[in-house]
Amino acid sequence: MADAARRAAYVVPGRDLGVAVDLARRAEALGYESVWVTHGLGRDAFLVLAAYGAATTRLGLGVGVLPIYPRHPVATAQAALTLSELTGGRFTLGLGVSHRASMEQMLGLALTAPLEVMREYVEVLRGALGTGAAFAGRHFSVRWSLGVPVRPPAPRIVLAALSRRMCELAGEIADGAVLWLCPPAYVRDVALPALERGRRRAGKTLEGFEVVAAVPLAVTGDPAAALGAFRAELTRYVALPFYRAMLEASGLGEGLAAWDRSGEVPEALAHALGAVGDAASARAYVDAYRRAGVTLPAIRPITFPDAPWYRATLEAAAAF
Repeated sequence: MADAARRAAYVVPGRDLGVAVDLARRAEALGYESVWVTHGLGRDAFLVLAAYGAATTRLGLGVGVLPIYPRHPVATAQAALTLSELTGGRFTLGLGVSHRASMEQMLGLALTAPLEVMREYVEVLRGALGTGAAFAGRHFSVRWSLGVPVRPPAPRIVLAALSRRMCELAGEIADGAVLWLCPPAYVRDVALPALERGRRRAGKTLEGFEVVAAVPLAVTGDPAAALGAFRAELTRYVALPFYRAMLEASGLGEGLAAWDRSGEVPEALAHALGAVGDAASARAYVDAYRRAGVTLPAIRPITFPDAPWYRATLEAAAAF
């Protein structure tokens, strides 16, 4: 079982960025190891984490995750090195391929060969974070190095992983993996074995490899309101093919079929993907992730800091 003393939190800004900065400061005081933000449809993750870093002194800072297609790996390296320097090496860089709906329909970018592009992206990125990138591949051709006298500390690289093949790639080329909406049984039975296969491919073990999992929670006296908000939030995920494939492999196909019929996420599916209610239920759900092999459960209060249960959840989960 993973170290029960380790915990992180997702603090994704809602209506007021200042409220989120205050929550990051509070997370540090509560003993959280790190705070994480998403990037795709919200504020710029690098700038948000710079604000969190300025408000804290020891708290780790992670983006979980940055979509790779809109940003060249050299541009990512420059931003990552700058943020790492600003925060004294506290930054962890999470990368993901995102989804066709986001990349193609919203941005007009082609989401092609995701595994191959991610492999090349990370290779270019590691060069750019280090002594320089000299790479010629199918998707990138780069010759670049940072022109400053002293190179800032390079961040760890973790990959968003849902499918077996992306988990294997993360195990092979990254320093960790970020799992989102993956139930504990999927982590145990699918993700961990795939990550381990990838590590073996690289001649390594899972020792020291970080497995971060977002853990949706709401500790609240009004579970009906929180569950309703969670079901509404899940709607965008159950429509995405990468998530649907993972949920099918998790044995949750019946819930997906119910959504297909009605357009509403069933309560049973929401209960399988998060914990809503009292602190004991929330603690049990976090413990299930630790038992499944997650090394760093990242408490993710449901929806945004504007929700009445958000701060209470962050406070309660600090003891889990």
